[in-house]
Amino acid sequence: MDYTLRQLQVFLKITQTQSITKAAEELYLSQPAVSIQLKNFQEQFEIPLTEVVGRKLFITDFGKEISVAAENILNEVYKINYKTLAHKGQMSGRLKLSVVSTAKYVMPYFLADFIKLHEGIELQMDVTNKTKVVESLEKNEVDFSLVSVLPDNSQIQKIELLQNKLYLVGNTEQKFKQKIYDKSIFEKLPLIYREQGSGTRLTMEKFIERNHLPVKKKMELTSNEAVKQAVIAGLGYSIMPLIGIKNELNNGDLQIIPVKSFPIKSVWNLVWLKDKKFSPVAEAFLTYIKKEKSNIIKNKFDWFEKY
Repeated sequence: MDYTLRQLQVFLKITQTQSITKAAEELYLSQPAVSIQLKNFQEQFEIPLTEVVGRKLFITDFGKEISVAAENILNEVYKINYKTLAHKGQMSGRLKLSVVSTAKYVMPYFLADFIKLHEGIELQMDVTNKTKVVESLEKNEVDFSLVSVLPDNSQIQKIELLQNKLYLVGNTEQKFKQKIYDKSIFEKLPLIYREQGSGTRLTMEKFIERNHLPVKKKMELTSNEAVKQAVIAGLGYSIMPLIGIKNELNNGDLQIIPVKSFPIKSVWNLVWLKDKKFSPVAEAFLTYIKKEKSNIIKNKFDWFEKY
């Protein structure tokens, strides 16, 4: 056996994502590079680690056992690294976060200076939909989660980070000249939805139901970026978080359509399990957020607060 730590990391990520493409994205590698690492790792075993049925990748039972061993090995390696840094007087360890997809426009700004202050910290941030974020939180797989729709769980604590605002948006091909439109505008505008399980989708549907909006559902897409590109291309309109469309508004690719009762407002909440036993890193991060939250909002989100 002559496998490398890199091969273990790549194989573990493949088993976690069930996809070479997704593993490559999360590891910031090309797909061919991941495929080569998997091939080289597989050559050291006589029993298949994976199998492809149709076009879908599956992990064999043997592969699942090797994945568990790989994770244990890597955890021990991380411990060695952390202990080395600790002896140097540096804070070290992992900070694990799960955030809803639109929170990728928010969370990095609350992390950047903290990570710069503590270079020994390894950040793991999973960006996915609300359902999976809540699941990872409830399974105690992460230290914190960032959501705009609070989970139905009384066993959580939270700190508010930033207001979330959703507007009706479209591309700039059609001009909307009225100062404000009423809900009847939705009779003419085909709406593009996020997928089920998305916090944006849930907020949008609750607002539509509460206000009896006469909507026309055009299509459903699985990411905020996909919805944004579809709207820019003229395939329909959508109710989108302001936080994710700053550049498109500035570039004239999108416009906010002024409608009565908009924006829809919620709050980005950093949440954690009530009885969570924090690591020193997680404890330090929470202390940092409480102290620096106002400064971060002022310095990084001044444009957002003006809408």
